[in-house]
Amino acid sequence: MKIVHFADLHLGVENYGHIDPATGMNSRLRDTLNVFDELIEFTVNNDIDLVLFSGDAYKNREPSQTQQRELAKRINRLSEANVPVFMLIGNHDLPNAMGRATSTEIFSTLAVKNIYVATKPDVFSIHTKHGTVQVAALPWLRRSALLSREETRSLNFEQINQKMQQSLAGILDDHIKKLRPELPSILSAHVWVAGATAGTEKTMTIGQEHTLLLSTVANPAFDYVALGHIHKGQVLTEHPPVIYSGSLDRLDFGDEGQEKGFYIIEIDTAQKKPGARTSFTFHPVAAKKFLTIDIELPQGEPEPMRLILNELGDKAADIEGAIVRMRIGVPAGMESLLNDTAIKAALQTAYAFTLSRDIQREARTRLGTRSIEGLQPLDVLNIWLESKKIPAERAEIITRYAKQLTDSEESA
Repeated sequence: MKIVHFADLHLGVENYGHIDPATGMNSRLRDTLNVFDELIEFTVNNDIDLVLFSGDAYKNREPSQTQQRELAKRINRLSEANVPVFMLIGNHDLPNAMGRATSTEIFSTLAVKNIYVATKPDVFSIHTKHGTVQVAALPWLRRSALLSREETRSLNFEQINQKMQQSLAGILDDHIKKLRPELPSILSAHVWVAGATAGTEKTMTIGQEHTLLLSTVANPAFDYVALGHIHKGQVLTEHPPVIYSGSLDRLDFGDEGQEKGFYIIEIDTAQKKPGARTSFTFHPVAAKKFLTIDIELPQGEPEPMRLILNELGDKAADIEGAIVRMRIGVPAGMESLLNDTAIKAALQTAYAFTLSRDIQREARTRLGTRSIEGLQPLDVLNIWLESKKIPAERAEIITRYAKQLTDSEESA
């Protein structure tokens, strides 16, 4: 049995794109659809039994009609090719208001052949060309779906997260009790598993995140655990395989240098013991390339443009067709020696580019009459608050949020 696992399509990411006047479609939407088409062509031409999508079809919770049309075209292509498609609801697929339909629910509402949409936790038995596979679904769940207001009253976020972990673990236990061990079993979950390395989803997060322990999802009852939500593809463990496929395309510079694609899972149905019948491989796609070019000009350099243009000439092959950000460190007083027109001309083969200058001025080591050299960020903030005579109540709020930021940076 061969299964394709992917996630985090995020149709609608349009940064660095432009409108195609012929179609009215944003070029970045076309980029995402191109890599999605690679997956579909592979599926149709390689005897795939099931396509497993682990959530986040769109960037926004209310996708445009064009985005919905383009997704429907491709899902219909798989349906007509008699390839079952399992679609899990991610956090970006949920509606803004409770009670509204999810963005992918239309496929189950219309009873599109071979399409299974998991809007709530459940176990699906899906019939494929090479037998039946069980898919335990754990879509993204709002806090209110797991815990009542009474349960969370007076609790901090860490305590609430612990209670949510317990609730999610209970759901998985119920799923496992329903599984037939002689049949292949897969867990598809859109969730943040503790210990995973974050990617671009940190900049796209909607609300605070809850996490699930790796030991909870890596249950030997599953032959494979197909994860979505984290955009950086990664294998968390191999026994059983617990894998984030990552976003199918590069979404911004947080994905720079990461290989993008999907996973191919092979399950030996002749083997009857869970965990001993699965292998997997990664299949890359031609994702949009992101490239950062950093140039630090030395103090007193007589010909800074020569250095810059030589560097761009050396990277010409990498620049072509890429989304480029160029950052130039410029010693104070040398700004007038740069020629933006010449730099932009050297970047003209890029798909899109941004150009920024960092003027390097002498670092300030004093705040008013007080030295800040060697102080911690929170200490400097307190000095600033004091110097500006910020009211104590507001200063306390600012300090609390600053501490949360510094704590999160230290733990990242």
